[in-house]
Amino acid sequence: MTPPRQPDDDLPPPAPPRSALTLRLWLAGFGVVFNGVAAWLCVRAGLTWLAVLLAVIVVVLIVDFGWVVHRKRRGDPG
Repeated sequence: MTPPRQPDDDLPPPAPPRSALTLRLWLAGFGVVFNGVAAWLCVRAGLTWLAVLLAVIVVVLIVDFGWVVHRKRRGDPG
């Protein structure tokens, strides 16, 4: 006698989870490029206060980028 079939027997196995660290790495990289270009354009337009604010954001994003790379090299999941 065969065991009764479960409703999940015909489904394919679940896909492996996406990496949250890799997404964070991509977002930090995009943020560095976007805010860096925006800061440069603000300097050219004479908006010094906005350029400084964007440059501070770029520095924070570079630190985040480095931290994520450190965690990925350490072998954290993701």
